[in-house]
Amino acid sequence: MLPDPVLSKLQLSGRCRQPPRTEFGPPSIRRHNCPKQNIENAMTINTKIHHELRLDLSPPVATIIIDAPDNENRLNPDSLRNLSAVIGELRTSDDIQVVIFTGAGEEWFSAGLMNPAIRATMTKDEVIAYVVDGNRTFDALEALPQITIAAINGRIVAGASELALACDIRIAGKHSSLMLPEAKWGGFPGAGAPHRLPMAVGYGHAIELIASGKEIGAAEMARIGFVNHLHPQGRVLAAARELADAIGANGPLATRGAKRIARARREPGFQAARELSDALRQALEWSHDVDEGIAAAKEGRLAKFTGR
Repeated sequence: MLPDPVLSKLQLSGRCRQPPRTEFGPPSIRRHNCPKQNIENAMTINTKIHHELRLDLSPPVATIIIDAPDNENRLNPDSLRNLSAVIGELRTSDDIQVVIFTGAGEEWFSAGLMNPAIRATMTKDEVIAYVVDGNRTFDALEALPQITIAAINGRIVAGASELALACDIRIAGKHSSLMLPEAKWGGFPGAGAPHRLPMAVGYGHAIELIASGKEIGAAEMARIGFVNHLHPQGRVLAAARELADAIGANGPLATRGAKRIARARREPGFQAARELSDALRQALEWSHDVDEGIAAAKEGRLAKFTGR
């Protein structure tokens, strides 16, 4: 079950198809009237996940919204745990065939899991545990049997990029941008980018983005293959819903089967890359360079890395 706080629960039959969509307003899922509703054999999903995470359940599509616009839609340990829990609930749902991930507003998809200021308030063990939690959550996201779409409606930075990389399809607004700044802080992306990004954009583009920490705009995101399509600002979520409806109208055995085959082709070597990423990232956390990178970012100066 999902963690508290919880407002109420909704029981929804596993056979209703495409009921009316909910509006993006209060953080709740509304009950859809369906003649085939069967309360005794229903899927149960909490209506409120967390004040920084919202769920719009409209079978065959579920939309998860990172809802912290005053904090750049940044995830935190609580919202990450809740995200992991709802992914676990959706995994067993026969109602849902497509899951959309997006951020509230039009400025940020998400700023990821942490920044140097947040990192400076955490112990090294807490940082390591948080990164591991992010890894496991994004692995579970990638393993969902449903087709997943990242609707990137603004800036996408650091760990949020790794969330999007765990999705099957990425689309973006023409005002969006992408950045993996961890190397500037003396680290590297620890929640999946080093092994997922090369599969999305190719080895050269991936290493350039990770090693330089530079920010690229939407046109470049599309050119290198990070996103499939670009849409006008304000139209990204609508475009994602249109695509989700088209996918959801098709045979679920077909779409789930195709995803399973495509993932099987990618999986050889994935576990070894994951284990190497975990080991190197944890060792890096204790390095002088990480301490220097975090301190320099907080102080607004260039870091002086020594390779120690």
